[in-house]
Amino acid sequence: MENNRNFILAIALSLAVLIGWQFLYMGPAQKARQQAIEAARNSETQTARTEAQTPGGQVGSPAPSAAVPSAPTAAFASREAALASSPRVKIDSPALLGSINLKGGRIDDLVLRDYTVSVDPNSAKVGLFSPSGSPHPYFAFTGWLTNEPDVAVPTDNTIWEQEGTGVLTAISPVVLRWDNGAGLIFHRRISVDSRYMFTINDEVENKSGKPITLWPWGQVARLTQPEGLLGYSVLHEGLIGVLGSTGLKELTYADALKNYNPATNTAKDSLSSDKGGWLGFTDQYWAAVFIPDQSKSYDASMFGNEKKQFYANLRQNPITVQPGQKEGVSNRLFAGAKEVGLLEQYTADYGIDRLYKLVDWGWFSFITEPMFHLMNWFYKLVGNFGVAILLTTVVVKLLFFPLANKSFESMSKMKKLQPELKKIQERFKDDKPRQQQAMMTLYKKEKVNPMAGCLPIVIQIPVFFALYKVLLVSIEMRHAPFFGWIKDLSAPDPTSVFNLFGLVPWTPPQFLMLGALPILMGISMWVQMRLNPAPPDPMQQKIFAWMPVVFTFMLAHFPAGLVLYWTWNNILTFGQQALIMKRQGVDIDIMHNVGIKKMGGSVKKAGSQLRRNGRSRTPAE
Repeated sequence: MENNRNFILAIALSLAVLIGWQFLYMGPAQKARQQAIEAARNSETQTARTEAQTPGGQVGSPAPSAAVPSAPTAAFASREAALASSPRVKIDSPALLGSINLKGGRIDDLVLRDYTVSVDPNSAKVGLFSPSGSPHPYFAFTGWLTNEPDVAVPTDNTIWEQEGTGVLTAISPVVLRWDNGAGLIFHRRISVDSRYMFTINDEVENKSGKPITLWPWGQVARLTQPEGLLGYSVLHEGLIGVLGSTGLKELTYADALKNYNPATNTAKDSLSSDKGGWLGFTDQYWAAVFIPDQSKSYDASMFGNEKKQFYANLRQNPITVQPGQKEGVSNRLFAGAKEVGLLEQYTADYGIDRLYKLVDWGWFSFITEPMFHLMNWFYKLVGNFGVAILLTTVVVKLLFFPLANKSFESMSKMKKLQPELKKIQERFKDDKPRQQQAMMTLYKKEKVNPMAGCLPIVIQIPVFFALYKVLLVSIEMRHAPFFGWIKDLSAPDPTSVFNLFGLVPWTPPQFLMLGALPILMGISMWVQMRLNPAPPDPMQQKIFAWMPVVFTFMLAHFPAGLVLYWTWNNILTFGQQALIMKRQGVDIDIMHNVGIKKMGGSVKKAGSQLRRNGRSRTPAE
């Protein structure tokens, strides 16, 4: 009885986790995902919120005390209106479209060429940066700070001049110039590679006749909290940094607001790096992080203020520029898609400390990351991530083949013991303790583990969650199609049996979105479970009978790639288990647990009786 209670409790807890996951995470996440898509589609017509201009490095930055904040800038009705309000230099690279704002010399307009908002290839491109005054300002800024009140340095209101003409491309950098009129001439050279890495060289020439000490600094600012956050505990969205020996630092937007000190208009807890690292913002698939010289130390801060404006600031060591001399710093800005291979390449090529940490593999990265690389390798071979998932499942099955074999052999022995177990149940049907004792004695004698049937499911759990993590965080899976109606393996099956898979012009509510792939998964699970020996306890039999139904509805709202994995795994498990049972001499009787044989026998018996009655009737009757 104790074992029976523990078993029922384990099943109940498992179902509670699945149901809780669905209603607390999957449901809200799906709604947030749809809201994010709609917001992106309609961003051009949204009414702007009244947002204060980010003081280009002065307010909220770890600056010398003499820094003077600038006045707020009026909000604009659209992103386009904000872009048109200032002079700009166009950005046109293989991966990026956008512009550099000559007012402030900041990068505040970026669109990703290779990514669309929805699966439809004709939908809008994903926008990353947006200028101050637009509905959702998000930009990067570099500059100089000083403690000397009579020394003018460029601010967010400074109008830079472009030296020469032309646009910023992967082969042609842009050089900006500003003269403070008092002997200091500032130059900013901006270049970009063929993907998402900017290099920003800031230089100052001193013609003032006296030494000048300046602090180089950089900032990534986000003046509104992004809409459509998934809110998953297994995925970090918010402020992020790797700060030398301090290591990885992650703040959600709520944490960033708590880290604000209104008295100083800065962060409560400042950070520092002895050497290397970066900081900025990360979303599910996109990121923007400032990357200083990896050989030098710096101070950093990450926080949000009462207006829900968020900052990732970085101040480097001071530089003294002697009269007649030039001094400068070189920094980088990553702004784009978190492509795994690209981040690893940047980490190696530029010596950037742990830039690959932008992809949140989680605590179980030792499982998640290798699984991604295996699937990505298969994808490069076959050109379809769905097929890559199927091939990865085969590899996982082969890795666990010996362990699963032992489990299935034990289950086959259990199947052989079914007649003996039924006899015990009949003999001690009124004495449950003696019935359990007799069963355990039989198990021990035949060297059978009655819980062996749970092992295949237990094995699947870490693989299942690792695959879920891969589908959640890797942009390579975003909008990855399989075949037929599955256009995005990272999203749930879009069909539903309740509108006849689209034949009826009606969109069911979210909880009734039960697609074709989850139904196939449920059928495969039902068939695979029919090979297992029937549990001796009637309650357990009922629980097992309903498990395929429960899992079908639960997994219906998981990414299609996960459901595809589970379905294919069930099919492979069925084949493996059937082969072992055949070798063990056990009959493969799929219908034994659902009463079809009994029903068929009753129908056959009734038919025979009718035929006998018919033969006994007289013609008159």
